[in-house]
Amino acid sequence: MDQPLKLLIIDDDAHVLAILGDFLRDKAYDVVSASDGLDGLRLLETEKQRFDLVITDLIMPKISGMGLISIIKEKFPDTPVIAITGWGEYPGGFAMESQADTVLSKPFELSELDKAIKELIS
Repeated sequence: MDQPLKLLIIDDDAHVLAILGDFLRDKAYDVVSASDGLDGLRLLETEKQRFDLVITDLIMPKISGMGLISIIKEKFPDTPVIAITGWGEYPGGFAMESQADTVLSKPFELSELDKAIKELIS
């Protein structure tokens, strides 16, 4: 049997982490969570490119999502990134600036997230 795709979710909101984690595990993904950008970066570096996709909030303590995405794109250029944000009117601008592959504005439908993941990993 194929290995499930491994996703890293990074968000400083525990409620968001729980909802996304439960939803994605139900979709048969292998989900790892981090509560801030620094923890997310540590996981990326210790797992050595074993994540198939990263979902990160943009506004977080320690390392912002934008800073994190820049690092991911430099160190793990083949890893697609979905940025999620509840901040600002122009999330697309943040995405362009940070090089995220897709940006979803909070609140978003879980089906939108599922569709974005499938598009990026197909």
